[in-house]
Amino acid sequence: GQNETKRISNEAAKRISNAAAKVGEMLAIILVSSVDSQLEAELLDGGAEFRHLHGLPKALLPISGGKRVLDYWWGAIEGLRAINEVMLVTNAKQFKHFERWATARGIPVSHVVNDGSTTRSTSLGAARDLLLGLRRADWFANPEKSVMVIAGDSLFHREFDLVTVVNESHVASGSSLVVSYRLNQDEEPSTRGVIEVDEKTRQVVRFIEKPGSDRNRGVLTESKLACPLFYILTPDVVGRLPTFIQAAGRGVAFYPPGLKVAKPSLGDFMEWIVAKAESKVYAMALPGVFRLIGNAGLREYLDLVESFERVDAPGWALGRGTVTVSAKARLGLFGNPSDGYNGKTIALTVANFWASATIAPSDRLALLPHPLFDPCDFGSLADLCFISKREGYQGGMRLLQAACKRFHEYCMERGVALPKRNFTLSYETNVPRQVGLAGSSAIVTAAVRALMRFYDLDSSHVADAALPSLVLSVEAELGIVAGLQDRVVQAYEGLVYMDFAEEHFAEHGHGLYERLPASCLRRGLPLLFLAYCGEPSDSGRIHSDVKNRWTAGDPQVRDLMALIAQVAEDAKRALLDGDKVACRSLMARNFDLRRQLFGDDVLGPVNLELVDVAHRHGGVAKLPGSGGAVCGTCDDDDLDVVRAAYEERGFVFTVVEPYFPEHDDDDDAGGGATSAAAVGANPGSHLALDTLGGGGNPLTRDFYGHGDIYEPPPEHSPRHVGRLSLNAAPFHPTSPLDGH
Repeated sequence: GQNETKRISNEAAKRISNAAAKVGEMLAIILVSSVDSQLEAELLDGGAEFRHLHGLPKALLPISGGKRVLDYWWGAIEGLRAINEVMLVTNAKQFKHFERWATARGIPVSHVVNDGSTTRSTSLGAARDLLLGLRRADWFANPEKSVMVIAGDSLFHREFDLVTVVNESHVASGSSLVVSYRLNQDEEPSTRGVIEVDEKTRQVVRFIEKPGSDRNRGVLTESKLACPLFYILTPDVVGRLPTFIQAAGRGVAFYPPGLKVAKPSLGDFMEWIVAKAESKVYAMALPGVFRLIGNAGLREYLDLVESFERVDAPGWALGRGTVTVSAKARLGLFGNPSDGYNGKTIALTVANFWASATIAPSDRLALLPHPLFDPCDFGSLADLCFISKREGYQGGMRLLQAACKRFHEYCMERGVALPKRNFTLSYETNVPRQVGLAGSSAIVTAAVRALMRFYDLDSSHVADAALPSLVLSVEAELGIVAGLQDRVVQAYEGLVYMDFAEEHFAEHGHGLYERLPASCLRRGLPLLFLAYCGEPSDSGRIHSDVKNRWTAGDPQVRDLMALIAQVAEDAKRALLDGDKVACRSLMARNFDLRRQLFGDDVLGPVNLELVDVAHRHGGVAKLPGSGGAVCGTCDDDDLDVVRAAYEERGFVFTVVEPYFPEHDDDDDAGGGATSAAAVGANPGSHLALDTLGGGGNPLTRDFYGHGDIYEPPPEHSPRHVGRLSLNAAPFHPTSPLDGH
């Protein structure tokens, strides 16, 4: 009765207040008490084809290879050391079915609880069933364990990793956790529990049980995050269950007051817990979905069986195919190196050079070394010595390994439960090494994108805005000196204007970025070329003290860096106006200011010669990155002369093919830039020198490998228009980069 419920609640509250949750020790309660489900009814009406399934509880229906719905849950929890006790709560109608199932798996009969109901009208509701299971487990006598609550007649996606969920940081620190997935188009929110989550903390700020339904008084939400009945609840939350059930029965647990609920659901309970805000609940996102929830019918059951049988079929992993993802090299056109000093830049991705990552399913996780860039086999000791001197000791393998590590950490930090899948990951690149074209970040960007594709993640799991910072964190872990410019332009692709103003970073934690339309590049810089050293070397390079002077507040450095940033702002205007004369002048001014700031000794004779060749033959050029290459422009009539001048001096020369994403094109009517798009970034990690002589061991700088030309997959193949590389898909100039 009410007095007994109140006594249990009060005693539990006292015990809980004096005992911390025992992390790693849980009670699992599996609820399988639904009776007369829609699926069971449709099986009865399905004819002779389903006669063998008549009378089976929903949780004991076969799925694949003789395994039943409940078998998949048992397989997930039986090996977890954290769970030291399992209880099943069922009804009187189906008790014998579950008793037989439990004893066959070594579960004591005393752990199968009968709630006494035989019809829907006599059922207790999930909240009361959970309370019954807690009492049978004598939890209130020693309320120190967290409780895992499972709807045993629903089913997770095939590769759901329960270990990852149990090891989630909030669970480990003693907080409650729910899981969520994005609603499918055919799922009605009014049939689900839906949550609203703080994106930064992952705390559940609102839980709405069946939004829009009569049950919830028409309350609505824009959230599409469904929350299935799978919870990990801390003792303080579990201890409030008796109080909630009593309040629900008296009509004081819900709004409006007076609404009495005799059979409250666990969704009702979680809505009450979150609304009271006395205990924090956090959410973990799933790439897949839960199935057979609530009133699921025969069609969903058959679809589920088909999908599980397909996954379990021999050779299924191979049949999934191999995914190859590429990321382009970039040119810093204007404003660099002010990106490392709260400045402004304009950068461009190019189709000439790229890195790619290839990922394929495999039994064990494997990273494949590149035969050229990660050599383990040499012709002789002298050959090893020569290659080591020329290439250094840092290949692309470390980039792949660090990318995988940071990707996993990122997903764990942000509550993304990755499926249990292994893979083989390899890379390819044709980006020239040590010439400042952002080759290492291209490898990392491609690898992260490949991992996202492999694990079926999208921007709801790894936001577009977060990708540049994630890539930067990979390189920072390896000691590579870098800023956000390269990672931003490689993440969004095309011609991107970036403003790294310190004030905006302080307030928003990210910069302001705009993608400029392809048409303005054609008008302002109709021809771009690239010249670089075929055999770059770091020997003799003199490092700069500009970074230290900037940090110390040197007025000369501050003033010159502000002027370099102003070049990017002026160039944006010139590009949008199609002013070729101004674009050339600003490109030359960018280099002159950089030369004044760093000095000839730091820039070095090779870089000075690369710039001078263009100037002496009718063109203009500047450093697109840290040195070893120049990008420039000239008139069409001077192109052959400029090419010959570079090639006579032993430099490699090529005409640039700009790369724009598929939704961009050269629509002259587009006029202006896209809307300013805020991209998430860590302001502290951004202040790093990314110029020639920027400091650091040359062997820990970017790795840009030589190699055979790799043909990009069709979805990355650009359409060529004259000397520019543009794509045919329509561009919407008012669409923000990150979709916000």
